[in-house]
Amino acid sequence: MKKLFSLIAIFCALSIGSVLFVHAQDTPTDSSAQAVTETPAEPITETPAVVKEVSFRQEMKDKFIEGGYEYMVPILLVMILGIAISIERVIYLNMSSVNTDKFIKKLEDALNAKGVEGAKDVCRSTSGPIAGVFLEGLNRSDEGIEIVEKAIVSYGGVEMSKMEKGLSWINLCIALAPMLGFLGTVIGMIIAFEAIEAAGDISPSIVAGGMKVALITTVFGLIVAIILQVFYNYIVSKIDGLIGDMEESSIDFIDLLVKKGIGTNK
Repeated sequence: MKKLFSLIAIFCALSIGSVLFVHAQDTPTDSSAQAVTETPAEPITETPAVVKEVSFRQEMKDKFIEGGYEYMVPILLVMILGIAISIERVIYLNMSSVNTDKFIKKLEDALNAKGVEGAKDVCRSTSGPIAGVFLEGLNRSDEGIEIVEKAIVSYGGVEMSKMEKGLSWINLCIALAPMLGFLGTVIGMIIAFEAIEAAGDISPSIVAGGMKVALITTVFGLIVAIILQVFYNYIVSKIDGLIGDMEESSIDFIDLLVKKGIGTNK
């Protein structure tokens, strides 16, 4: 199931990236621009909102092309990879969330009705790290309450590592996107200075044009880093919330076992 959601997330991110890439290539040709200039001026009938939206999209496509495919495509790939991992983590963490109060009450009812085996069945039928931790504790319930506590702590660390899986790759994408942008900027400035050296004159148009193209890669790299940073912070906050629920519910779970006299005979 996790692999399925991972494939879905990667497919969605790749679809978004391919659409952006196709839009970036879909720029008006010189012949179409000439045709536009030759047509007589007509009154504008479109609403200002529609014109603004189309012009912004076209401007973004033009900027993507001006930045150069050799510099912009790696940034786009980093964005696709980062978003794919982020979506997979968001889906996994949301599916791992559980109402701890209802879950503890369900465990108590199962313990009253069917004993430890009934509580194990409830844990097996419930997804998420909390159910996995409780199941590990119930498997050691015949060894004493101290062993149950140690099992919960140990397996809790395993579940934490599962929840934090992929965060290092998101961090890498956050750091890599602006670095690729800066790399494109530096290379663009070198090309601009080479153009100035070849022209033999510091022309404002040469300097401004080269600097503009060079800085476009930095802008896009920073945009990608900002988007991925938002995903990262959301994922970290979600993990912190799950860890807090796990620790709090583990205390209630131990109290429940002591109350039912499970594991206290050791």
